[in-house]
Amino acid sequence: MSQKISAAITGVAGYVPDYVLTNQELEKIIDTNDEWITSRTGIKERRILKGEGLGTSFMGAKAVEDLLKKTNTKPEEVDMLICATVTPDYFFPSASNLICKAVGIRETASFDLAAACSGFLNALGAGTAFIESGRYKKIIVVGADKMSSIVDYTDRTTCILFGDGAAAVMLEPNFEGLGVQDFILKSDGEGCESLMQKGGGSAYPPTVESVESKWHYIRQEGQSVFKFAVTRMADVSAEIMERNHLTGDDIKYLVPHQANKRIIDATANRMGVSDDKVMLNIQKYGNTTAATIPLCLWDYENKLKKGDNLILAAFGGGFTWGSAYVKWAYDPK
Repeated sequence: MSQKISAAITGVAGYVPDYVLTNQELEKIIDTNDEWITSRTGIKERRILKGEGLGTSFMGAKAVEDLLKKTNTKPEEVDMLICATVTPDYFFPSASNLICKAVGIRETASFDLAAACSGFLNALGAGTAFIESGRYKKIIVVGADKMSSIVDYTDRTTCILFGDGAAAVMLEPNFEGLGVQDFILKSDGEGCESLMQKGGGSAYPPTVESVESKWHYIRQEGQSVFKFAVTRMADVSAEIMERNHLTGDDIKYLVPHQANKRIIDATANRMGVSDDKVMLNIQKYGNTTAATIPLCLWDYENKLKKGDNLILAAFGGGFTWGSAYVKWAYDPK
């Protein structure tokens, strides 16, 4: 009888740009202030990618390059690379193609996956299924977004929230019962009008009118998104704990999407998880969309031990939302 294969995270790496956009700097360009931003979002600063022609793949490649070094993996050993992003450099070729080219990965499967802030969880779920099939041994899952490229810096309701960044994890087969134990992925297209980038796609291709109407920037109905996010992210986190017979005491860390500190607090409260068990870096990076969860894993890697129980949870535009139960597979070196 063959052993059950699970998909384990065997390494994590991240990259954030050098430029730091602080709340104090935002005060100079829009009608806002540090106290207002911090009290409502928990964000103090965010990173912004500067430079001619530098897109999401640049950050993703930096993270993947470091990941290959950390895991002692040669580019030719990678079987697949999945990039979760809503800000690819181009519609095609995909950001995943460009990342592979930059780090020397050739003739392997790669594709982009768009599920907004839930993108990394969806990509992790896809990578897990490929590993569990037994056909793939090393899969890199990247979460990366250059949100500054679609943010209107005259709109104080959105420009305070988003930053740029990328992080990547290595997925490999595990036979010890470690790795991804369970995941729940959901969506509801009824929320599309509440959080979207209207222009640039096939429905509304770029025109002078679309640019003048600012359809190529993020548009968000804050209150409706907040209410839906609080409910759904908390519900799905509680659901995955219940069906895996877990309590707050069993959890080492909640790894939440870093959209808003109040949403994170509500999710942790619903799960019965204390503040010291919540990964938090929103104060440093803001909302980096598909990169938030893997950036948390990168920041907290040295605090994790083999066998630790993690609950990953996210909510994003679409609407999309989900959670994953992961047993950490290695001790930090």
